[in-house]
Amino acid sequence: MRMMVRWTVPPEAGNDAIEDGTIAEVIQAMTEDLQPEAAYYFAQDGKRSGMMVFDMTDPAQIPVIAEPLFMNFDAAVEFIPVMNGDDLERALDSL
Repeated sequence: MRMMVRWTVPPEAGNDAIEDGTIAEVIQAMTEDLQPEAAYYFAQDGKRSGMMVFDMTDPAQIPVIAEPLFMNFDAAVEFIPVMNGDDLERALDSL
């Protein structure tokens, strides 16, 4: 299932993670593990934020993905099922 993971990092935890290099390490590891079809990084509500769209093959991936974000950055993490245009077109055709 195509899934989007979105996270926000509080400023203090983000500052520490940049200074000690863990933010780059964790994001690089996520990118290698998830092989996202899209990844974006941005500021949201004054916090460092990011999102990746990837294929979730097993719900057991949720803690594997979320825990490094929680533990290293005190991040808020959301998982949201998403569709691309082809998925939406197939869904609408079946209505």
